[in-house]
Amino acid sequence: MSRIHPASALKERVHHQLEDVHAPPSVLTVWKRSSMSFQGTDGFTVFDDRGILSFRVDNYSRKNCCVRGGLVLMDGAGRALLTLKPQMLSLQVQWNAYRGEDGYGKNPKSSRVFTMKSGSNLFGSRNKSEAAEVFMGGPSSNSTPDFRIEGCFGRRNCKIRDRSGELVATVSRKRVNNSVLLENDVFSLVVQPGFDLELIMGFVMVLDRICGKTFTPILCS
Repeated sequence: MSRIHPASALKERVHHQLEDVHAPPSVLTVWKRSSMSFQGTDGFTVFDDRGILSFRVDNYSRKNCCVRGGLVLMDGAGRALLTLKPQMLSLQVQWNAYRGEDGYGKNPKSSRVFTMKSGSNLFGSRNKSEAAEVFMGGPSSNSTPDFRIEGCFGRRNCKIRDRSGELVATVSRKRVNNSVLLENDVFSLVVQPGFDLELIMGFVMVLDRICGKTFTPILCS
């Protein structure tokens, strides 16, 4: 798995397809459970289409991890890739992503990979189909989102599109043998070729928080 690059390089990378336009999409199975097996843990365990562990998120408490250390996305071997931290701004929910484990140091803006903002406020959504907006490197005044998330993540039915409207990834309920529909704690993440899996998985982590129980009636109506 490639490492997270500085935000400027990553922004350029995610908007270009691979030379092999015939490459198949990456299909990940996301299990909404920490790989830590003891009671009270919360996180994600993510497998590729061969059943190999690709990503993990191990957090001991949903409440404490949001308030203190943030969420840390790791690869299958436990190497920290991204740290995500929440920030309340007026009536919107915002999360910032940084490289590595708590890697923003003394200059958070220079190491920020992306910012995701909720697409709704307490008085209703600007666009009811829009769950969130993503700004690579962080938003600036009147900046256009680099990615938009449409649909309802809470129901495992959403799409991620880039600024041109091109489909980047989809989240959907997981089916076994194309027939048995699994519960919401196991779902499919399909990422189109040419887009960074680490980045998209970071989006999924934030969506899980902003479409949590507190905000579900607003964001996932």
